[in-house]
Amino acid sequence: MSSKHHKNNELPTGIWRRFLNGKPEYLVRHYWWAYLWHWGVWFFDHQPIINAILFGQYRTLSLRALRDCMKNRPQGRFLQLTCAYGSLTPALLKAMDDELYLMDVADIQLTASRKKLTDETRERLLCARMNAELLAYGDNVFATVLIFFLLHELPSDAREHSVSEAIRVLQPGGRLVITEYGACPKKHLLWRLWPTRLLLQRLEPFLESFWRLDLIAMLQQHAKKQDKVIKQIDEFHCFSDFYRVCVFELDESLSG
Repeated sequence: MSSKHHKNNELPTGIWRRFLNGKPEYLVRHYWWAYLWHWGVWFFDHQPIINAILFGQYRTLSLRALRDCMKNRPQGRFLQLTCAYGSLTPALLKAMDDELYLMDVADIQLTASRKKLTDETRERLLCARMNAELLAYGDNVFATVLIFFLLHELPSDAREHSVSEAIRVLQPGGRLVITEYGACPKKHLLWRLWPTRLLLQRLEPFLESFWRLDLIAMLQQHAKKQDKVIKQIDEFHCFSDFYRVCVFELDESLSG
């Protein structure tokens, strides 16, 4: 009995460790099946699956994020902070005529993103493998940074580091667009139905801490540490506030 229990405990550990290869342990341990396993990447990167995961809201959210990134877009480089399943990256490249910088810690995700593109748009996608917690880009080099459903998948310390890095690489006058879950949705039907709430918390182990987060306060805190001032200029909600798209800008001048 003890031997069987031991083997059962070892099985998932053995699986997820195969995907480490310099990647963050939290990513590999909790999300290997969705983002790092080739069959998982193939399965989840289909539009009907993505739309089902987001309860039918993918098109609404991706189009809003695209609009908020492109409308009166600041002149300069554009960074998509980690890959995203679906049609968002091709849509971004279609809407712009310059280069799109795309980084992710997983090669398989960068490869999947490139496969969706035409020859022309593929030439304008500049991919780099790196960790969002420690970007290899210089200070103040991007005019626009897009974060699409990343922050809720990070533990608190990784979330803090990633936000700090996003602000560091964003130039004064630059725009930060974040598409995410809304604040803790205690009045939403999906929260009140305990099976749905438990399933979400099971599949997204860091979502509960994100729900408790004051996103604006965190951004302002990290901006202040870097002698920058960030302000929110727009916020869009859908699905009874379950999801949101937030738009922030850095002041042109330093705070100090």
